[in-house]
Amino acid sequence: MSGRKEQKNFTRKAVSVQEAAHLVLERVRVMPTEEVPLMQSIGRTLAVDLIAPQPIPHFRRSGMDGFAVVAADTGKASVGAPVTLEIIDNVPAGKVSGKTVQPGRCIRIMTGAAVPEGADAVIKYEMTTEEEAPDGMALCTVKGAVSAGENVSAIGIEIAEKEAVLRQGVQIGAGEIALLAMFGIHKVQVYRRPKVAILATGAELLRVEEALVPGRVRNSNAYMLAAAIASFGGIPVVLDQAPDDVDVAKRMILDALREHDVMATTGGVSVGDHDILYDVTQSWDGELLFNKVMMRPGSPTTFGVWQGKPVFALSGNPAACYVGCRLFLRPALRGMLGAELSPEPRVTATLTEDYVKSDRFTRFVRGRMFEQDGKLMAAPVGYDMSSLTVSLRDANCLICLPGSPSGYRAGSLVELIPLKGFYD
Repeated sequence: MSGRKEQKNFTRKAVSVQEAAHLVLERVRVMPTEEVPLMQSIGRTLAVDLIAPQPIPHFRRSGMDGFAVVAADTGKASVGAPVTLEIIDNVPAGKVSGKTVQPGRCIRIMTGAAVPEGADAVIKYEMTTEEEAPDGMALCTVKGAVSAGENVSAIGIEIAEKEAVLRQGVQIGAGEIALLAMFGIHKVQVYRRPKVAILATGAELLRVEEALVPGRVRNSNAYMLAAAIASFGGIPVVLDQAPDDVDVAKRMILDALREHDVMATTGGVSVGDHDILYDVTQSWDGELLFNKVMMRPGSPTTFGVWQGKPVFALSGNPAACYVGCRLFLRPALRGMLGAELSPEPRVTATLTEDYVKSDRFTRFVRGRMFEQDGKLMAAPVGYDMSSLTVSLRDANCLICLPGSPSGYRAGSLVELIPLKGFYD
């Protein structure tokens, strides 16, 4: 072993996954806010609480097509003994009647229309018939009773005035934007999306458009990270690849940090002679928080901060890179966007097959979760090697297996981190 490798091993101190997550989250700083048009707020994170400026509905609203009546007029109505009321007006949705419903009278009304003054119930069309009296008066024959308040949505029954409707930190989706529009909010305060610079290192890497040559591979990790970062709410910026040169890589990283909010690198974090990110973090003027995590894959995952900006140095192995991204980069970005500072949420499932690999570190195994007989189950997918990419396509969860000298048996209860396609 070279002296450089000995030094790398000697100066690495492994931290637990929980401690690593804590170190990341305690360094998170929330992004500044900006105001965007309503349509541009989709998928963004709300930066302020939404307090209802008025009740919803703000008028008494008809719940169906029918007739607005005084409920007491219908108290004894039945098919055998109907009650006849005079129709004095017709109110479609969007209109307000200027007339007051008095005993013995009613107003034809559509779903969503404002219930007129004097009426305290709406009787549905199916319980009535209409006819015209000899003198031309429009009449409604009521064949059943309604109680006061029936088929009428009271003012504020859905949302009360000054009620907290949306909380800061919520991601704006279909339901949220509907509420914003309902209250006439056409300019929305959101957190600015963090710009994340992505840098892949390694002389073995080809650009995506380059032809394959023996011994080299295309740079797929940078694009995997870009897709993940975009789904987490960040703005990914894929940089040129860095050569296996400490000074060049350091300059590229620091230049990128001056223009971006977060740095994510892939490759160069292990203990090989060409794994340069270790040397970069030993010679820069930033703060190194950890450079080894008690997990597999991805134990060399490294995290530091430069002038308040997070730097994530992830493994060059695809699965290890993704695990580090999911466990640490995603919670950090969500925190920067104002969401609750917390590690990845987990659910419990039953392992469907043996997992015999022993390890003192926690393993995060790519897996498939599914329901069977009303229970959540999970099984590993593909070969469990950190260098393999295809299992990331097939996985919809990470199976979390704490260190064990004997592995895990089928039927064991395990924790999962859901990824995609199950709870979406």
